[in-house]
Amino acid sequence: MQVRDALGRTIELAAPPQRIVALVPSMTEWLFSVGAGERVVGITDYCSEPAAAIAHLPRLRGTKNPDRIAILSLHPDLVIAEQEENRERDVLALAAAGVNVYVTAIRSVADAAAQLAALAEVLGVAMTAAPMIAEIQAAMANPPVPARRVLALIWRDPWMAVGQDTYANDLLRLSGGINVAAALPGRYPRAPLAELLALNPDTILLPSEPYPFSERDLPAFAEVTDRCQIAFCDGMALTWPGPRTAAAIASFRRLLGNAV
Repeated sequence: MQVRDALGRTIELAAPPQRIVALVPSMTEWLFSVGAGERVVGITDYCSEPAAAIAHLPRLRGTKNPDRIAILSLHPDLVIAEQEENRERDVLALAAAGVNVYVTAIRSVADAAAQLAALAEVLGVAMTAAPMIAEIQAAMANPPVPARRVLALIWRDPWMAVGQDTYANDLLRLSGGINVAAALPGRYPRAPLAELLALNPDTILLPSEPYPFSERDLPAFAEVTDRCQIAFCDGMALTWPGPRTAAAIASFRRLLGNAV
């Protein structure tokens, strides 16, 4: 059968894939959540969930430097990549070696629902994935009017924030947040902390990943604690589309004072 990925690339599959390499941590978790976990034969060094189920799987280095020789040695009939997470050169090299590579390009919560539903069809798990997709679609309905100004940081040294045209930005919008860093150029803008704080957020989110913010980072925000909420949050909830999405929207609505 012929299928198209999110980039419009055509892939020829003789049957639903049975040997899958996942080059995206969130996708690894999603595959297990929809009943395709037994088909996963390789993952990245950063794949962490579901921890017990993936403990035995071969690790294939990171999302930006996958071990292409090791991937080929596993004889996958499908490699799943994400445009944001993985490099085009690796996708092209694997495809040139005869491997089917399916690329997602998730930039919003609506993208997550649509693209995961499409991939579920490719894998033959549409029925299993349907309740999760329905939960995401329901969570998107009737969002609160964005009112609270939010700065979601993802790294320090250099300081980086969630910007425009990203899944996390859209999730914050659906949670009632106005992402102040979306006004800056780039999808994950870098700027001195003083410049980011000058955007006057009401809430600063410090997620647990990709940079593991903790209380040791609080002194950096001493000058704004009297006028700004500083909130630690689950980085996976903020940035991992899939089984976490619906609950993430509900939790961030509560955090931003928009609980239904």
